Amino acid sequence: MTAWDAFRSALDSLRANPLRSALTMLGIVIGVAAVIAMVAVGAGARDQVLRQIASLGTNLIMVGQGSIARGGVKLGAGTASSLTEDDALAVLTDIPGVVVTAPSVRWGLQIVAGNQNWGTVLFGITPDYMDARDWSVAQGRGLSDEDVAQANKVVVLGQTVVRNLFGGGDPIGEPVRVFSTPLTVIGVLGEKGQNTQGQDQDDVIFVPLSTAKRNIPGMAKSNPRFIHTMVVKMRDGADMAEAQAEIRDLLRQRHRLIPGQDDDFWMRDLTEVSATRDASSRALSFLLAAVAAVSLLVGGIGIMNIMLVSVTERTREIGLRLAIGARRRDILVQFLIESTTLSLIGAAVGVAVGIGTAMVVAALAGWPTLIRLDSVVLAVVVSGLVGVFFGLYPARRAARLNPIEALRHE
Repeated sequence: MTAWDAFRSALDSLRANPLRSALTMLGIVIGVAAVIAMVAVGAGARDQVLRQIASLGTNLIMVGQGSIARGGVKLGAGTASSLTEDDALAVLTDIPGVVVTAPSVRWGLQIVAGNQNWGTVLFGITPDYMDARDWSVAQGRGLSDEDVAQANKVVVLGQTVVRNLFGGGDPIGEPVRVFSTPLTVIGVLGEKGQNTQGQDQDDVIFVPLSTAKRNIPGMAKSNPRFIHTMVVKMRDGADMAEAQAEIRDLLRQRHRLIPGQDDDFWMRDLTEVSATRDASSRALSFLLAAVAAVSLLVGGIGIMNIMLVSVTERTREIGLRLAIGARRRDILVQFLIESTTLSLIGAAVGVAVGIGTAMVVAALAGWPTLIRLDSVVLAVVVSGLVGVFFGLYPARRAARLNPIEALRHE
């Protein structure tokens, strides 16, 4: 019997008992589908994390205002006002490996253009902020050192703000108003998308730091050097944990905090966000991997069981073939091909189910998925090996039958 004959025999066996064949392949189908979905969800989540971290900027440490306590009650992050532009300058000059520090202030407000208005977040920044955040300018120009030095009344708009205020029009050179302060649009930011918390990074406007402090109502005027946050960009390959420790020590010294006293600022390394999201995707991947392994094991046992039944049902056929000259190796190969065919058909169905599952997850749960060809190939190869492994015992049992006793079998 040729390999093609064995393959046709396997298909005939499947068609003869369709329900039994479907139940036999069910474990393989679930296992392969779980592998495809596992890799798709895991790869998609990791890809999204990398894109979000890249959109925030690389090698960044965020430093912001901490909490103050009044009457033993902590008022929460942002209530302390101890961070200053001088702190940002000190971090830049005193901490090794710092490429740039970018102080900023922020304020939620309404921006008005003509008869349109939009609620957004204003950032008062220096040009270093855009460098630290790797933020490009899609149209016009960004803020300059001259804008900061002269407190020019200019603004750079995020993409979301542009769409809501100007629709498809060109905003460059157009006047806008924040409270009673008129500003001129000089640029449009490149698109960033959502950050790791799902917030729209394009729903922002940038003005010079000095302009925000002098001309935007609500900004603290008691300390002209006051800032809300600073972004610290480290050189590539820098030890972020060590850098955080050095920055913390420097700021505590500058703020005259005694040992045991809480920090009046907070710090966040963006790699922590990446690690958290990556750990979540790994946990989901491990769970699906366990489901896949158990399903493939159950599927393999099912194939072994059905092949043993097939050997019993076809004992006389096997004895007849041996009697007319078939070699035991031919019988072994025939049954291995049949078990592998069962497994591969289950794998094909499982690939379709896995891809469909990944698409459903992406559509309903909003979880990103990424179908990878290597995962499909791996799942098919593994299922084929499962067919060979679990089909080997029934195949050897068939090949070792005594032709005379097999012909007597009823």
